[in-house]
Amino acid sequence: MTDPVVLPAAAVHPIDPNHAGGGVAIRDGRFVGVGSVDELRAAWPEAVVDERYADAVLLPGFVEAHSHSLAGGFWLHTYVGYHDRRDPQGRLWPGCRSIDSVVDRLREAERTLSDPEAPLVAWGLDPIYFPGERLVARHLDRVSTTRPILVMHASIHLATVNGELMRRQRIDADTLAEGVPRDGVGEPIGELQEMAAMALAGDAFFEVFRGLADPIGIEHYGSLARDVGITTLADLGAGLGSDETVAMWQDTVGAPEFPARVSVFHNPAFDPGGSPEAVGDLVVRRRAQSTDKLRFGGVKLVLDGSIQGYTARVSEPYLGNRPNGLWLIPPEQVADRIRPVLAAGLLLHVHCNGDEAVEVFVDGFAQALADHPQADHRATVQHCQLTRPEQFARMRELGLCANLFSNHLWYWGDQHVELTVGPQR
Repeated sequence: MTDPVVLPAAAVHPIDPNHAGGGVAIRDGRFVGVGSVDELRAAWPEAVVDERYADAVLLPGFVEAHSHSLAGGFWLHTYVGYHDRRDPQGRLWPGCRSIDSVVDRLREAERTLSDPEAPLVAWGLDPIYFPGERLVARHLDRVSTTRPILVMHASIHLATVNGELMRRQRIDADTLAEGVPRDGVGEPIGELQEMAAMALAGDAFFEVFRGLADPIGIEHYGSLARDVGITTLADLGAGLGSDETVAMWQDTVGAPEFPARVSVFHNPAFDPGGSPEAVGDLVVRRRAQSTDKLRFGGVKLVLDGSIQGYTARVSEPYLGNRPNGLWLIPPEQVADRIRPVLAAGLLLHVHCNGDEAVEVFVDGFAQALADHPQADHRATVQHCQLTRPEQFARMRELGLCANLFSNHLWYWGDQHVELTVGPQR
């Protein structure tokens, strides 16, 4: 055991205000004391005093309970979102606040590509902010009619592609997949809703998700966390079926310079084809590969889509009588997907944006919990944006947690009132 180090600070604000002070003591990588510098030196006379934070304010590391490593991987591509964003290197990217500004930024990015066959990939699109028409293929055709283009929406539940990409991938009037909106004569407009439809985009779609298995994308993820004071991250949805991917996570997060601990949840959608039982067995094996900085052992299921993308499942119609959203797991399969997770004692988080999705999940969870009773499962409903009071009551009875997507009120509140679900909801 090494000698402690006392770090004086301008102020220290721990979670418990009764333990505030002017410094901290650290030994072997852990905090062992908070208080005045005199108190800390009296408790550890042998301590070394390190003045590096003497003019700083020290706070506990923040926990991000629902994030995606794609937040780092996306910066391998071009940002076209509505809000100003700062990338992992510190560059400020102004928001694109109109369709024309999106097209202009894509034109700039297209000019930097030397390979004429390489797809142009961008991300962060927020079409719900644009008044009037929605960005579709004919807008992207103004950028290029010879290069495939894919623009991922901010929700990650939709993408918009250009005509050349649809031509190469044969996305046309004969395409039968769900999530391919059409114009008045039955032709696809260039919007692809949810994973099954987006996967029709082929190489361009898989290029978007390259960051899930790219060490640079994971390093960017850690940098974004560090820049806002987050020291523990939950990545709610990665594919952990590949030993190579797991080794990449271990090497990247395990590096001394990586600035956070990460809890990585397995999303079976990224490793399709396995049975629910196989998913449970896989995550149990991965759990044994956890380290001090990297934790496995959670499962993430996604039941529905995005409210602002009109793909969430809601019990009342969207404004304008738009059709209801998409089921990403058929309701009749939900209980079967949950049972192996509970049987293995794994942590379960489930994406439910619409209240119809919450109803289906709670029903399925109740069935699975009856087969595998647990007093402290801590299964969590993610988002809960339209969850009704009686549904919260049922969730409490079942011991379910709720992670409320409160930042939607800030970013999309006005749009939800005026465009998606109306003022009452």
